[in-house]
Amino acid sequence: MRELTHFIGGAHVKGRSGRFADVYNPASGEVEKKVPLASRDEVRQAVEVATAAQPGWAAQNPQKRARVMMAFVQLLHRDMEKLAEALSREHGKTLPDARGDVQRGLEVAEFCIGAPHLLKGEFTEGAGPGIDMYSMRQPLGVAAGITPFNFPAMIPMWKFCPAIAAGNAFILKPSERDPSVPLMLAELMMEAGLPAGVLNVVNGDKEAVDAILDDEGIAAVGFVGSTPIAHYVYSRATAAGKRAQCFGGAKNHMIVMPDADMEQAADALIGAGYGAAGERCMAISVAVPVGDETADRLIEKLAPRVESLKIGPYTAGEDVDFGPLVTAEALARVKGLVDRGVEQGAKLVVDGRNFRLQGYESGNFMGGCLFDRVTREMDIYRTEIFGPVLSVVRAKTYEEGLGLAMDHEYGNGVAIFTRDGDAARDFAARVNVGMVGINVPIPVPLAYHTFGGWKKSMFGDLNQHGPDAFRFYTRTKTVTARWPSGVKDGAEFSIPTMS
Repeated sequence: MRELTHFIGGAHVKGRSGRFADVYNPASGEVEKKVPLASRDEVRQAVEVATAAQPGWAAQNPQKRARVMMAFVQLLHRDMEKLAEALSREHGKTLPDARGDVQRGLEVAEFCIGAPHLLKGEFTEGAGPGIDMYSMRQPLGVAAGITPFNFPAMIPMWKFCPAIAAGNAFILKPSERDPSVPLMLAELMMEAGLPAGVLNVVNGDKEAVDAILDDEGIAAVGFVGSTPIAHYVYSRATAAGKRAQCFGGAKNHMIVMPDADMEQAADALIGAGYGAAGERCMAISVAVPVGDETADRLIEKLAPRVESLKIGPYTAGEDVDFGPLVTAEALARVKGLVDRGVEQGAKLVVDGRNFRLQGYESGNFMGGCLFDRVTREMDIYRTEIFGPVLSVVRAKTYEEGLGLAMDHEYGNGVAIFTRDGDAARDFAARVNVGMVGINVPIPVPLAYHTFGGWKKSMFGDLNQHGPDAFRFYTRTKTVTARWPSGVKDGAEFSIPTMS
């Protein structure tokens, strides 16, 4: 069985803790690799290496750092298929979805090529008599990222690309469930010309996370995961004096107005609700049709689409709709929530709990589930399921539908499908959610805008990627300068006096 490594100081380093986690192929349920789980001492070693490498990297001018990002983007294009295959094998995503995972990270790397512009400060001439004022954006030093299993390429790049382009060194602690792609990305950054020690990958579990949060050599931490852990990471990191941006759970609603194109809305819900087996923080998990007639028409469109979803391993072809859940534990949790939905009175229109795939009986596969007549108090409405389950909550009016999204404790993403520009404009202005789609089911901003939720979906002040990332990974220093006058008037030969 293959034993994975850490990546420290520009080289693969074997784990020394003696602790390992199994890395599964979720389609077969078989253990294919083992990944080392770092001790505090191993995290400290990575911090020391990063601390030593960072000043030299920060001293490079921003354009030279941007050229490393340029080369990295080219290497990502070159190795797209290799990265996608490795990602699919450990995560379970279809190959098209895995390519999208890499592509969305690549686009952030492309945005970071513009670091020289993004790092420019401000200048005021003549702020006072002979006084000029200017500001500089300078790197923090060493930053760290703690990233989840569901986007093992995209989210690591969302973290380390802007941090490194801004002149920081970086320590990445990826998910131990699918660690191969982050290690491959570190190799590509070295091939692109990044100096050794600037990007380090330390695999681990809670011991490694706590070591990162407590280490005085780390100035900032970014996290993506569940809300309870996001709150824990944010609280512990900020208590230790670090900057922190921590992104948590979601329960994304899609309001379907009576005037919506129902074919378009149904197709959007199928892709947004069931893609990647629902293991996305931006998945639409709640559809809110306005009016019973709208709801009946929507269910009529959705049910046959859910029943006909093609489910299988990534090796089954490009037309597979989604693959297995990441672990057997995740599968059991999702099925348990579906059971509770039935017990609490929701109508299970399509039941995918007993789906079996011939030849893959030990895999973590589950069919799509579709609930109707879900209500606010049900667990399937309150909880982020993170599986292929879509709940329909019927609203009598637009205001009631808007209120559902606004009253939920999560505020990551939301969408409205309508032909009414006034309704869409009102919705976008009033809804208290961080990312809004108008006839767009998954409103993930492109790399030059920022990504971030509201309420319990995000802890911190600055979002991921876009201009906020460069604000997060830099400090602003403001300089007030006054130069003595007189040199330009020529030399003076008399003795200076106080008169």
